[in-house]
Amino acid sequence: MPRKKEVVSGNFVKYDAVVLGSGPAGEGAAMKLAKSGKRVAIVDVREQLGGNCTHVGTIPSKALRQTVSSIIRYQRDPMFKKVGDWKQFTMKQVLRNAHKVIQQQVDTHSRFYDRNSIDVFHGRAYIQDKNTVIIFGVDGLKETIVFKQLVIATGSRPYHPQGLDFNHPRVFDSDKILDLDYSIHKIIIYGAGVIGCEYASIFIGLDHKVDLINTQHKLLSYLDDEIADALSYHLREQGVLIRHNEQIDHLETFDDHVVLYLQSGKKIKADAILWCNGRSGNTDGLGLENVGITPNSRGQLAVNDKYQTEVENIYAAGDVIGWPSLASAAYDQGRCAGANMSGEEGVQPVVDIPTGIYTIPEISSIGKNEQQLTEEKIPYEIGQSSFRHLARAQITGDTVGELKILFHRDTLEILGIHCFGNNAAEIIHIGQAVMKSPNNTIKYFVETTFNYPTMAEAYRVATLNGMNRLF
Repeated sequence: MPRKKEVVSGNFVKYDAVVLGSGPAGEGAAMKLAKSGKRVAIVDVREQLGGNCTHVGTIPSKALRQTVSSIIRYQRDPMFKKVGDWKQFTMKQVLRNAHKVIQQQVDTHSRFYDRNSIDVFHGRAYIQDKNTVIIFGVDGLKETIVFKQLVIATGSRPYHPQGLDFNHPRVFDSDKILDLDYSIHKIIIYGAGVIGCEYASIFIGLDHKVDLINTQHKLLSYLDDEIADALSYHLREQGVLIRHNEQIDHLETFDDHVVLYLQSGKKIKADAILWCNGRSGNTDGLGLENVGITPNSRGQLAVNDKYQTEVENIYAAGDVIGWPSLASAAYDQGRCAGANMSGEEGVQPVVDIPTGIYTIPEISSIGKNEQQLTEEKIPYEIGQSSFRHLARAQITGDTVGELKILFHRDTLEILGIHCFGNNAAEIIHIGQAVMKSPNNTIKYFVETTFNYPTMAEAYRVATLNGMNRLF
């Protein structure tokens, strides 16, 4: 049962720590603080817990991706008939199952807070001073909370540039797109970062025409070149039209279509546009000016290695501090912030973060890529395994993709792992575990017996391929 709230005076309630936001970062911080014996409260603007991750981000978009992936798998299997009128599905229809998952996640996380005696407040938080938060509800003032320490984990939202009317029914951001309730045939996706590429693969999987507008010279340039090229090739092969080095000039909207004008002079007509070019931290209206904290131009907060802001008792974690803006990293950042707030020694910041990109198929990587190793003049070698040669991939039909291991020529230490293909975000963790072990060498993959047939076999094949290059 939740602990009884400690009323200080009047309507004031006192806590050791207050966490703003119940997404992964907020939950990680709250759980760590509670398990350290702190009296903890969490405040969320929604009436249900889980943050953007659960309601408009990771969970619904990945549930959508899973449904589309199942449709693609069903379509390519000659044993089954055509699905029928699936091409006429609206986003809301495809997302029906996602709403069940969202509610299950809300229920699960709510139990976590109950079990750890964390008090939950719903409403808009306003920081009055470095020890006081006021919570406003739809009916006005709800509660005043006094605290010793504060964690800001309010997340982020899609960036909205001036000049675009996101209230128009054919102009979407990555939150609003989940409510698309009419059929479309062609969509423009502006911004080819992680979210843009993920939605490009989803919409092309639904047999829509997709124009992917990239403001950079290539897709996801921070990835290993070979993996980024593989994604680009696969999207084009599926029918996505990728336009690199482009910038918006203006957008015209009509009742039944939109027209995007690019600075290069190109003009593109489509049924709708999805804007995926950046995100902004949810810090406006928090009252940060009352404690001397100033967000950057994208609403993000600066923190040190302890996830501490310039105000000693105020910490921040998750999307609100910017990179890497991943749910997995956010939870660990929140946990680390909570550990530092509790006085633990030797807490390391979150740095070794696997990349998980949920395109169809997925991309995941950890460690250094070829460009970095070449610049650092590290003598490395490459081991590769093509999924099309693996028995498990041949059985499932998921033959697109590869696993790439980069290792030191002399010590055989694993320096980086890069995977493109179905379940890449799962496969990567096998290599990650070996990289983190005291005996980090590729020999592990040839000296250990794996189940057969599995996708894990890719590690053994890639290792043998790489070791053959040493002779």
